[in-house]
Amino acid sequence: MNERTVLTGARVVLPSGVAEDGRLTVEGTRIAEGVPHEAPTMDLTGHLIVPGFVDMHVHGGGGASFQAGGAEEAMTAIGAHRARGTTTMVASMVTGDLDDLARQAALLSELTEQGELAGVHFEGPFISPHRCGAHQPELLRDPHPADVRKLLDAARGAARMMTLAPELPGGLDSVRLLAEHGVVAAVGHTDSTYEATLQAVEAGATVATHLFNAMPSLLHRAPGPVTALLEDERVTVELINDGTHLHPAVLQLAFARAGADRVAFITDAMAAAGMSDGMYTLGPMGVEVTDGVARIADGPTAGSIAGSTLTLDVAFKRAVTVDRLPVEDAVRALSANPARLLGVDDRVGSLEPGKDADLLVFDGSYDLVGVMRRGAWLVRPEVG
Repeated sequence: MNERTVLTGARVVLPSGVAEDGRLTVEGTRIAEGVPHEAPTMDLTGHLIVPGFVDMHVHGGGGASFQAGGAEEAMTAIGAHRARGTTTMVASMVTGDLDDLARQAALLSELTEQGELAGVHFEGPFISPHRCGAHQPELLRDPHPADVRKLLDAARGAARMMTLAPELPGGLDSVRLLAEHGVVAAVGHTDSTYEATLQAVEAGATVATHLFNAMPSLLHRAPGPVTALLEDERVTVELINDGTHLHPAVLQLAFARAGADRVAFITDAMAAAGMSDGMYTLGPMGVEVTDGVARIADGPTAGSIAGSTLTLDVAFKRAVTVDRLPVEDAVRALSANPARLLGVDDRVGSLEPGKDADLLVFDGSYDLVGVMRRGAWLVRPEVG
């Protein structure tokens, strides 16, 4: 018989809102209905319980990268983010040699099959040379459908998202191909116009990769991709809430225009997440981290911001303390929305009976003190 535990006394963020002095029953690996008699209890008075976070765009952490090494290195990155509240994540890869990306995707697909990852995200190489950011310009290529299909085939069903610049030759055909195969087509690292971006959405694009970053700015006579992606109800916008990638006022603007149901907070984290300053790698590139900000160390893109060192527990605390977002809205952007985009919301993304017992416990200062994944404490709250 599955062991039952009842968590009591905490504020609990449910799909219906925040339950004060809530109770949550965990039975085995799942959330159960009701409060059984004689079940062990954990008093979490003064705490907040939220669903485990879902990161649909993360490159590494804990000194490890999803694009280098084998399964052991990938598990190091997974473990680093799980300890900081990300109980479900997609492994992202930056631009690289097509064959190298295919080989790594095959490895990551095995971890997806084992339930360690929710899939693979290809961020490049099908992006604009004018907005490549930290990606290596010489490895970029147009998104010809045959090349896109090669990466999808290599991922063996684990491909969940691909970021591309739809204005490039083959871009719209590739968006259609991705949509036909149930893979999220994301507009990003693009020099697209407003009109061309709308065409991409009509073709099936449903995500804006780190909105505002690596795309033309919003101008009064050239609204660009930002406006097109914000205004279309079919698009979910990624935001990196680390205080470096976006000014708080810009984040508020995105939330106000898109609404809480169309925002997904991501980390875009690289290997240095959860680590100290120093030298790291992002794909084939060397990265120097100073004061927690990662930048390309040398080459033609030297000085470009190279992902982040963010973890989602920090993004959550910033959202509710600095950005003053309602807790429910912040949680939606960190759990339910990305889970829905990835097609895993039948198992994760909210605290509902029958779903995986993935939950986080925060103290009164919004610091993470407990992490449960599938009914097991990875970080156990220290309570009396």
